[in-house]
Amino acid sequence: MLESSNKNCMELTLAITGASGTIYAHRTLQLLAESGVVSQINLIMSGTAAIVAQVEMGANLKSANTEIINEWLGLPKDSKIIRFWRLDNFAAKPSSGSYKQAGMIIVPCSMGTIGSIASGAGTNLIHRAADVTLKEGRKLVIVPRETPYNAIHLENMLKLTHAGARILPASPGFYHRPKTIDELVNHLCYRILDQFDIPHDKKTQWTGEEVEESGFGSKE
Repeated sequence: MLESSNKNCMELTLAITGASGTIYAHRTLQLLAESGVVSQINLIMSGTAAIVAQVEMGANLKSANTEIINEWLGLPKDSKIIRFWRLDNFAAKPSSGSYKQAGMIIVPCSMGTIGSIASGAGTNLIHRAADVTLKEGRKLVIVPRETPYNAIHLENMLKLTHAGARILPASPGFYHRPKTIDELVNHLCYRILDQFDIPHDKKTQWTGEEVEESGFGSKE
């Protein structure tokens, strides 16, 4: 995979937490890097996220840095589009509201992270960056991957929605007739990009043509 050389200008923060679904983070990062409109991705990972990545994808991210992340994503070793920040670095750029960005994505997002952000009692850079995103009125897209939801989960997500976050559950659609796991993963990741109007080459918008092609839309 090659990094796009097109003119780009958007900057985002992306956080990976310890919920199942590391593959969604992996693919979203790849799509952002090759979109042609994203100039910088500030990446933050929780400690548990590295464990989940090992279990689900066989990736060794326990001592992650920008170079290791580039290798994981298939980007050139010297690519500068990803900037990796330690979880305990409260001096990082994403921790300040005065640092301008388009917004933040948390994918996948654990219920523990959602609870911490909803309570306002953040204890790491992911929580702080999300709090800053909300207080500055920027887009915060949260991708929870948990089932079933209990009342506490639902209340916390509703609280974050009222605060301005957008909850985008890891629930891919099927109207595009996916044939592989990759197609299911991609569909959800395209929907994440849609939240920031980031262009991609796949159609995720429902048009109604899908019904007409099946014959159910016929007037006969």
